[in-house]
Amino acid sequence: MTLETAVVGGVVSDRHLSGLRQCPDTNLVAICDLDESRAREKATEYDINAYADFEGMLARESLDWIHLCTPVGTRLELARMAIEDGIPVLIEKPVAETIEEAEELERLVEEYDATVSVVHDRNFSPAMRRARGLVEDGAIGELRSVDVLYAGETYPDDMRRGAWADELPGGEFEEGLPHPIYMVLNLGGYPSSPEAIQASSSLVGEYAREFEYDSVQFQYVTDDGVLCSGTVLASDVPHKVIQVHGDRGSIEIDVVSQSVTVLDRDYQASPKARAMATVDHVLGRVRGTAENLIAVARRTIDDDWDAVRNLDSHSYQFGEEVTAIRRGGSSTVPVTEGTWTLHIMKAIRATATDADDGRTVPLSADGP
Repeated sequence: MTLETAVVGGVVSDRHLSGLRQCPDTNLVAICDLDESRAREKATEYDINAYADFEGMLARESLDWIHLCTPVGTRLELARMAIEDGIPVLIEKPVAETIEEAEELERLVEEYDATVSVVHDRNFSPAMRRARGLVEDGAIGELRSVDVLYAGETYPDDMRRGAWADELPGGEFEEGLPHPIYMVLNLGGYPSSPEAIQASSSLVGEYAREFEYDSVQFQYVTDDGVLCSGTVLASDVPHKVIQVHGDRGSIEIDVVSQSVTVLDRDYQASPKARAMATVDHVLGRVRGTAENLIAVARRTIDDDWDAVRNLDSHSYQFGEEVTAIRRGGSSTVPVTEGTWTLHIMKAIRATATDADDGRTVPLSADGP
């Protein structure tokens, strides 16, 4: 079964359009955008149908899957129409503009037994996939904590995704915050309650316009007692590491190099054991580098779908979603994960000095 698929929204849709075109299990048939000229331009590029009216597209096309890449404030109502038509939906992050909208989307998913997922693509990078598999296989025993350090994020005034990011309290820096947040949620689990979330922030840099923060921390405890935390910093040099600890060992994920190191010995037992800590770290990096080189070489030699999705996290998630839709199973990234991402973003937003001044600003901006 090949899924007849449409993309809605053209500003951040290129990854979706190209990924769906390459995927052998989807047939990209349409794009819908209120900007008719942009819709026609994309339709011409991908040889698909163009629409400026979402309901009109639903009436004319027999769709099996819809990708929503529209501005965040429109996603709930568009998703509602698709869900009521029985069409599975993949929604760009953030899943909704507010927590209340995300919770309404959760209710719709339950009511209609719908397949709705959120684009949290970095959960599907090679290193995250391997680390998640190790945790699920019990390689480090019972999970105790997940800690992320995400340094080297974009500065608030470095507008790369569009002028709309300038409206956020953290500017461009804030637009990228959901990524490390949902990675912690994915590995460690969800907070026991919204009240369990704590956050702090600071503004270190000096900028032409006033921003609220360029450095944040968050932490929470899950129902299972797993301690989860994250530190995200705007800085020049990327250093992104996730440490996953269990009662029988630890896993260290280097997000930049895509290497995974398992530390499962008593490295304090002797001088030799302490030396082995360095050996294990080196071996983890070497293995990760070798696997990445092999994957890149394979894609260079044979640019087939399997080679593409192995390296590209968006494509990998698309493939997993297709499998879930075909089997009638659960979505790979439930709306609940998107809702908890918004809860943590809200806790971070509350640390800003003008958090309670009544301004209405999206919890995050749009796009990858």
